[in-house]
Amino acid sequence: MAVFLFLILAAVALGIIGAVAKGLFYLLIIGIVVFLASLVLFGMRWGRRSKHHLVR
Repeated sequence: MAVFLFLILAAVALGIIGAVAKGLFYLLIIGIVVFLASLVLFGMRWGRRSKHHLVR
């Protein structure tokens, strides 16, 4: 869970810097990619946990 929160925080920081700073639009794109990657990571972890609970 800590990795997910760190990735969200990093994505927000990169997005803000990319949106505000002139010429650093690529940071906004990187922030969006990191945000989507963290959502995929969280979804994979959530899916594995729910399957294990059904087995018990």
